[in-house]
Amino acid sequence: MTSTGPEAIGRARPGVDPRVQAAIQGGREATESLLLELLPRVRNLVRYLVRGDGDVEDISQESLIALIRGLPSYRGEGVFHSWVDRVVARTTFAWLKRARGTEARRGEDALELVSVPSEDAPPDEYVHRRRMVMLLDRVPDEQRHAMVLHHVLGMSVPEVSDELGIPFETIRSRLRLGRAALRALATGEEGGAR
Repeated sequence: MTSTGPEAIGRARPGVDPRVQAAIQGGREATESLLLELLPRVRNLVRYLVRGDGDVEDISQESLIALIRGLPSYRGEGVFHSWVDRVVARTTFAWLKRARGTEARRGEDALELVSVPSEDAPPDEYVHRRRMVMLLDRVPDEQRHAMVLHHVLGMSVPEVSDELGIPFETIRSRLRLGRAALRALATGEEGGAR
């Protein structure tokens, strides 16, 4: 059994990026550098999961805090970015659950996407991603969450089912309905532009 308590923090973990290892051990510069590198990824994932831009910065900040707190629990098994994505997704879902409990936050208008494209992404790819996120704003949240976890994060249907605590067949249905809704929205948008 792997220990994740204070005694494990000082030990090197085989196969873990040295920067990640330094951040796990509490190195301030390594942690800051790692968070700066992860920030665009975190913002983009949060934006894919929530409707509109209103809460993206707050949820991203809360996700970064969750990442810092969770670093000692990272065992070095699997890809670090996959672990980051799961922490961000869980933090986002927790935020959305709390928000639903206090008030309904439903913006009808799709807001401008605020994200940082990667430097190597061609402008057309950024425009396409931006358009897709704006279309996702018009898809029901249940379908949106399943599609983002499956298509953006690359989780299998059983993994999405486990992550959301929803039956396998329900996830398959949400994926099918979500893809159909996106196709209809994209086709309707293209037909209206002609």
